[in-house]
Amino acid sequence: MSAPFDRSLTGEVEAGISRDFAVSPQAGDEERVVESALRPHSLRDFIGQPKVARQLALVLEGAKRRGRPPDHVLLSGPPGLGKTSLALIIGSELGTAVKITSGPAIERSGDLAAMLSNLGPGDVLFIDEIHRIARPAEELLYMAMEDFRVDVVVGKGPGATAIPLEINPFTLVGATTRAGLLTGPLRDRFGFVGQMEFYEPAELQLVLARSAELLGVELTDDGSAEIARRSRGTPRIANRLLRRVRDYAEVEADGRVTRAVARAALALYDVDELGLDRLDREVLEALVTKFHGGPVGVSTLAVAVGEEPHTVEEVCEPFLVRAGLLARTPRGRVATEAAWRHLGRPVPRGGIPLGGVTAVPRDPGSSSEPLFDA
Repeated sequence: MSAPFDRSLTGEVEAGISRDFAVSPQAGDEERVVESALRPHSLRDFIGQPKVARQLALVLEGAKRRGRPPDHVLLSGPPGLGKTSLALIIGSELGTAVKITSGPAIERSGDLAAMLSNLGPGDVLFIDEIHRIARPAEELLYMAMEDFRVDVVVGKGPGATAIPLEINPFTLVGATTRAGLLTGPLRDRFGFVGQMEFYEPAELQLVLARSAELLGVELTDDGSAEIARRSRGTPRIANRLLRRVRDYAEVEADGRVTRAVARAALALYDVDELGLDRLDREVLEALVTKFHGGPVGVSTLAVAVGEEPHTVEEVCEPFLVRAGLLARTPRGRVATEAAWRHLGRPVPRGGIPLGGVTAVPRDPGSSSEPLFDA
């Protein structure tokens, strides 16, 4: 049996989606090495997420005073907001070891049993993308979380027997980008659930200031503000853009990251004022120029930009919808007035016909009849 802890994290990259752009919230293998050097090691150093951090501090302090492991912790939210950092901080605050794996890496219940049996008293087991764990392993996890015991099945068929195996008390920290995909029995076994929120620009400036100090980058306040407002509210993206701007500043300027340097560098890397990258703008351009603002089906829109529908729907649309540039309707995708203005195009007479394509109750199986084929 291979060692599950040694397997690389598949992380938050879903199957079929690959995006090597400056503002992708996903982290590549090389970037994980850089991120590890920038991660905070205590809740005091952790920036942002004040409600989650405060609640978690109370949970950990109460557990330390009782001398027992804290309740199992579930961290939910979009990628790049600090779920892994908080998991490592939990181990650091408790003074215990942290074992790291990911849901897709646990293919069999035997893999999970091996991990659990190797945990020391009070250790933290961190499972990233826990919603993708195999079902047999998930069912084994139920008993481990509640009774700190697993049943190892020996043999097959009528002669199979279950041998109970006691394990050391531990704390499970699960991270997920899709809390809705967690089964009810698994979700109910977590004593603390923290919902991670997107960062405000002011918080991102604090993140950038800390990272700049660790990286030895001279970052001005206006340069920090310029990077922060293009980072989509995500610290991972902010740190990535800081490293790219640093490269530009060292090669093309005097090494200082000012607003002018940041603007020039981000323009070179195709990151505009709202944080949109090349693919985001291509989606909006196609929607506005080729389909007159929509409504248009996601499949048609994906063909127009030369991408897979899954990529457009899962990678581009969440931020475009959150930024108020695109609307999802029963008849298809529609560009909002903000999208037309951002692209520098005049808004159609009479405004955007969102009222004509708002969601209305439909009978199951009825056709939405999109203007363009979905």
